Amino acid sequence: MTRINVIGAGAWGTALAITASNGGNEVLLWTRQAEHASALNRDKTNRKYLDNIPIPDGIKATADLAHAADADVLLLVVPAQHVRDTLNRLKPNLSPETVLVMCAKGIEQDTSRLMSEVIKEITPENTLAILSGPNFAREIAQGLPAAATLAIKDAAIGATLVKAIGLPTFRPYLSDDITGAQIGGAVKNVLAIACGVVSGGRLGENARAALITRGMAEILRLGEKLGARAETLMGLSGLGDVVLTCSSTASRNFSLGAALGQGDILGEILQQRTAVTEGVYTASAICQLAEKFNIEMPICFAVDEILNGGIAVSSAVEELLARPFRDEKLAGF
Repeated sequence: MTRINVIGAGAWGTALAITASNGGNEVLLWTRQAEHASALNRDKTNRKYLDNIPIPDGIKATADLAHAADADVLLLVVPAQHVRDTLNRLKPNLSPETVLVMCAKGIEQDTSRLMSEVIKEITPENTLAILSGPNFAREIAQGLPAAATLAIKDAAIGATLVKAIGLPTFRPYLSDDITGAQIGGAVKNVLAIACGVVSGGRLGENARAALITRGMAEILRLGEKLGARAETLMGLSGLGDVVLTCSSTASRNFSLGAALGQGDILGEILQQRTAVTEGVYTASAICQLAEKFNIEMPICFAVDEILNGGIAVSSAVEELLARPFRDEKLAGF
């Protein structure tokens, strides 16, 4: 595995391209816009999404998806809601030997399917892996220490992948729990919006700690129903990602929630952003799954009501606080 191409030239895709290049791999970075590809090749930095971080000379950018499909490994880093369309466009030029590594975190809004389910539906012949963990793109690109879960069923291919993309400062930990590696990363985006609301609304650190803890209970309940292992959800791709994203203004989801908590309008917040805030689209998909399997996820439902139900932040908070007192082990906020 020496040819590792990255599909998606946002901040995370660029950071992973830099990491793969620093590992000695041949890297092609795909972006949808020809102008963006030209700018990346000319400026050797991603001014749009990851400014002031140098891109190694060995990385070439392209807007030709057929060209980018030719690789030993494809790191799929397009937003979750665009994965299906991107795979359909990749498929005619995709070798069945190419390993697909899903790096986006989310659940498909229209179908409530995990990204692994979307991939298996469209390209069932390709080996699938999931890369997920507590990783801010800028820190990864700067070479600061970080770790992630790399979930794959084939242990031998997994070990080869670790050697290909792993660095002393970027440490992938192998797992075979494909489902578990996705659930934490998807739900934490919604929880981060909730924690941002708490911060922006000045509801206090106690409230944020309670949200994180009860949010983990929601992740565990959903994971159990979908067949994930609890130890995966308590690992890097679950608890680790929750801790990072629910605690920092560097998180797009947390900062969006903080703006909502301060009284800003969702549409106006999104208009000012160039990068996708995955939790906005994942919230409704998670709630659809919860309703389908009769899972109690009140925090996720509260966030979905704020984002998609027209409910005021204050009303959503009041609804949560008005819930009956419960035995902690029984679930629910």
